[in-house]
Amino acid sequence: MEIIEILGYLGALLIGLVLGLIGGGGSILTVPILVYALTLNPVLATAYSLFVVGTTSLVGAIKNMMKGMVDFRTAIIFAIPAFIAVYLTRAYLIPAIPDELFEIGSFMVTKNLAIMLFFAIIMLLASVSMIRNNGKERDLSTQIQYNYPLIIVEGLVVGVITGLVGAGGGFLIIPALVLLAKLPMKKAVATSLLIIAIKSLIGFLGDVQNLEIDWPFLLSFTGISVVGIFIGIWLNKFIDGKKLKKAFGWFVLIMGIYIIYKELSM
Repeated sequence: MEIIEILGYLGALLIGLVLGLIGGGGSILTVPILVYALTLNPVLATAYSLFVVGTTSLVGAIKNMMKGMVDFRTAIIFAIPAFIAVYLTRAYLIPAIPDELFEIGSFMVTKNLAIMLFFAIIMLLASVSMIRNNGKERDLSTQIQYNYPLIIVEGLVVGVITGLVGAGGGFLIIPALVLLAKLPMKKAVATSLLIIAIKSLIGFLGDVQNLEIDWPFLLSFTGISVVGIFIGIWLNKFIDGKKLKKAFGWFVLIMGIYIIYKELSM
């Protein structure tokens, strides 16, 4: 096993670790690790990412359900349009995109390049969200209010983005739950994990019919990530998650810039 491959599997542990420590953000690492460390093509990497993210988030969501932190009504309202959008994106939109999109002079913009650049832009947006991280905590007893049309629209948008880049979109979901459903931050984070799990795993079903899945690799990679989330949850008792989230935000920002540079200089 080459050093870069070992780093890829250590990356799987890091994905779970970050999810366990800060309740999100780890999924943004999955595609770069699969593409650059384990040399998967971006379409397959985004598919595998959905399975890894969905499974690891489900572990976190079950833990939150046991604590009574998940708002099931909000999760259902948000998840239904999200999983419909992510499934349709993976099953029909991604296969319909041509391998070569357009040419700028002698530079060819391919499907893989477009996916990675769009992913990098999502990383930059996520990093800004994590660095700013100035949302005020709502009291857990606050009355939850629902803006149904906006929650449904947000669910559709997040579903399409998740389908395109294979990331959970927690940085989009959590603000939506706080602003549109008036959920307290802790409940929003807990509920977002369930939404991410549902839409990511259903989105992955859209890939099973189009791609050849290497199940032994995918299950071992996901298993390492799940171990990481348990370690992260344990470490969470000793580390300030807010400070860590800001530091991780800067790391994601640098990664996003690196992906743009790497893809455009190839």
